[in-house]
Amino acid sequence: MKIISWNVNGIRAIQKKGLLDYLRTESPDVLCLQETKAHPEQLDASLTAPEGYHASYHSCSVKKGYSGVATFSKVAPEGVETCFGVEKFDCEGRVLRSDFGEFVLFNVYFPNGGMEHRLPYKLEFYDAFFEHCEALRKQGRKLLICGDYNTAHMEIDLARPKQNTATSGFMPIEREKLDRIVEMGYVDTFREFTSEPDHYTWWSNQQQSRQRNVGWRIDYHFVTKDLLPSVQASYHQPHIMGSDHCPVVIELAM
Repeated sequence: MKIISWNVNGIRAIQKKGLLDYLRTESPDVLCLQETKAHPEQLDASLTAPEGYHASYHSCSVKKGYSGVATFSKVAPEGVETCFGVEKFDCEGRVLRSDFGEFVLFNVYFPNGGMEHRLPYKLEFYDAFFEHCEALRKQGRKLLICGDYNTAHMEIDLARPKQNTATSGFMPIEREKLDRIVEMGYVDTFREFTSEPDHYTWWSNQQQSRQRNVGWRIDYHFVTKDLLPSVQASYHQPHIMGSDHCPVVIELAM
């Protein structure tokens, strides 16, 4: 089972850059998109009902053209939920839960703490969302949480760590949230397969950052430890263009 996560920085923009060609070529079982910046009624049928896929959207209800997530899956989930019970987070269209029986898949666009001084909001989101996840774990559910976490965890996860300790996305108080979820038993699957530096998922559009590979690794597939034995691969696709992020892939034996 191949699950791809990708912050597309606008689904309508990336549609023009070959999103559907990518979907056909890769043929993932599930494609999770973040930062869609659109409501379904603004999209054509190729995105609201992509051939061979079931599509679910959760869009921001308080600001047009902002945030938003979408999940395409070949097999219809047993259930889909767009909220986790905290209105100030649910209204921004940041979470889609898809229940696939053996595990629960969360497609999440975590807040950017540098936008409009939103660091407290981001930190509260982390706490509230993982409190929700812990309640599901207590019910015996295995979880896969993919998406744009908007935080680089370790120094190895960005090209310029020393210059960015005061930048949102690598501040100690943000990195502690990822420390905490690891302590709770969530596993960064990419690092189970790749320990080398220079692997990133987001690059600034300035100063030819992508060409020079001056980037940040802020997109992840975290799983609960009980799902880890099913993980066969976890990798990036930095050669895929169209967004300032690249797709990240996980393969499960299911």
